[in-house]
Amino acid sequence: MTAVIQTNALTKRYARLTALDHVTLDVQEGAVYALVGQNGAGKTTAIKIFMNLIAATAGSAQVLGTDSRKIRGKSYTRIGYVSENQQIPEWMKVGALLDYLRPFYPSWDPTLEQSLIKQFDLPLDRKIKALSRGMKMKLALAGALAFHPKLIVLDEPFGGLDPLVRDQLIEGLLERAAESTVFISSHDLAEIETFSSHVGYLESGKLLFSEEMSSLATRFREVELTREADGPLPSQLPPNWLQPKTSGAIVRFVDSRFDEQNAPNEIRSLFGKVNDIQYRALTLRAIFLAMARKSDET
Repeated sequence: MTAVIQTNALTKRYARLTALDHVTLDVQEGAVYALVGQNGAGKTTAIKIFMNLIAATAGSAQVLGTDSRKIRGKSYTRIGYVSENQQIPEWMKVGALLDYLRPFYPSWDPTLEQSLIKQFDLPLDRKIKALSRGMKMKLALAGALAFHPKLIVLDEPFGGLDPLVRDQLIEGLLERAAESTVFISSHDLAEIETFSSHVGYLESGKLLFSEEMSSLATRFREVELTREADGPLPSQLPPNWLQPKTSGAIVRFVDSRFDEQNAPNEIRSLFGKVNDIQYRALTLRAIFLAMARKSDET
């Protein structure tokens, strides 16, 4: 498969702050890739480098086979970009903005444009400044999808939106995902989990993991075991056991490298005989919180 976004040791520094720290990732054609992380983790910085809005300090990024430093002009006719803080000329009417955008994109599809207008219920005669935040995001997404982009880049598109608007945006996005690669950053982890094929986790500018969503869901488990008697936790626990806690004879932790065949032997080697072991799958939000709390503890 072809890499649509590829970075090698991508780094961005602002004086003493390192916003991105040697980030290497690979987004394959056709993927719906979600980049997650806490505020300030570096998600928006990465996207701005991809779009050539800011320059990297070191390392490199390739977008659609082009060095990100050369993304300009005609390059944007293949990329649909929507940002949470994107500026739209609010003095214009909705229809006038779409009329303005149309000539810039040779692949603009009037039929698709009309379909998006209907799907998002866009009021063509209304001034943009009179629109709600949700309606402005619908307008921005319509403008980013109407020309059949090869790559769709969305930076925190769901922030502060009500569930109905989020569902409408996601529906419109998924209908186009079959013909595009999607790269999205978002804190709305429950929504991301429903449609993303791949996920990357940024922590203080470092990419801690980047993998298929199915692989991530398989390797994280909440483990609960019941010992024969109360007692403290062993002093040396595996580094992949996150948030170990004990309550009487019960021990709980999150295993970030879960192996169903080896887990019982590993547990018994540390705790001896145990009465019961249970494993529970985790949501993306629970995985995110476990990783974040691990960082807070170190």
